[in-house]
Amino acid sequence: MSQTKSYGTGRRKSSIARVWLVPGKGSIKINRRTLDNYFGRESLSTAVEKPLELVNKKNELDVFAKVEGGGITGQAGALQHGIARALLQYDPTLRSILKKEGLLTRDARMKERKKYGQKGARARFQFSKR
Repeated sequence: MSQTKSYGTGRRKSSIARVWLVPGKGSIKINRRTLDNYFGRESLSTAVEKPLELVNKKNELDVFAKVEGGGITGQAGALQHGIARALLQYDPTLRSILKKEGLLTRDARMKERKKYGQKGARARFQFSKR
């Protein structure tokens, strides 16, 4: 437990989450909204809370996050990554637990770009012999 305020940046697809952890009662604020208010789906809320539940800090730390870019699934993944990295800054001894669950690894999958002269990323215009 190094300091009172910890910071972590999380990324997934085109979403970026800036996360601050502060000692508190376990509230999670995303873009000044509550977790349930921001993410409609239960599965996304569970994914965001996963790093805190793993290290039993859900009721000890408040999370403040600013998320931008991408869709809600990408934003949830970015938040999860950001919280895990902030937890690592908060207490470096948690590294083995978070690493074993794969929460410190950034999901590098991105949308493939559209190529010039073609219809899409993989789609091609129909070939005509004559």
